[in-house]
Parts: sequence; structure tokens; C-alpha cells
Amino acid sequence: MAADKAQEKAESKIPADIKKMSFEDALAELEEIVGDLEQGANKLDDAIGAYERGTLLKKHCETKLHKAKARIEKISVGPDGDAVAEPVEIS
Repeated sequence: MAADKAQEKAESKIPADIKKMSFEDALAELEEIVGDLEQGANKLDDAIGAYERGTLLKKHCETKLHKAKARIEKISVGPDGDAVAEPVEIS
């Protein structure tokens, strides 16, 4: 339960524009930010802002992965060999 509350708290800080992003789009932007920061071409304030956005993108990606993992864990094989997905409630 404590992990769920921590997850909810982290999600509440993520801006709406990031929440709308797919995992792949968020990861691509995060990779771009990391590349820019590694090159060191940004001014300090810009680098700090980019780092902050990167942190939010990372949290968003982690949330998406957590939800996907929960969905996958609910998939089982039925007696006839077909995959059966149980309903999953993810907060």
C-alpha cells in the first residue's frame, strides 16, 4: 500500500503534457535531454530545467512500465490453451 501511495504522489506532480505522452515518446524525449546534458552545451539554468523535465519524464516512464507489468501479470493460459486476460485494477 505504501508503494501505491508513493506512486500516486509521484504521478500527481507530472505535468499534463507529459501525462499525455506515450511511453515511447517520453523515452525519446528523455534520451534527447540526456544527450544534450552530456554534451554540456546548455547554459546552467537551461540544463537545470532540462534535468527537472527529464526527472518527470523518467517518473512517467516508470509509471507506464508499472501499469504494463501489472496487466501482463494478469494474463494466464486457459484450459483450452488460449490466453485469458483477467480484469486488472491499477490506480
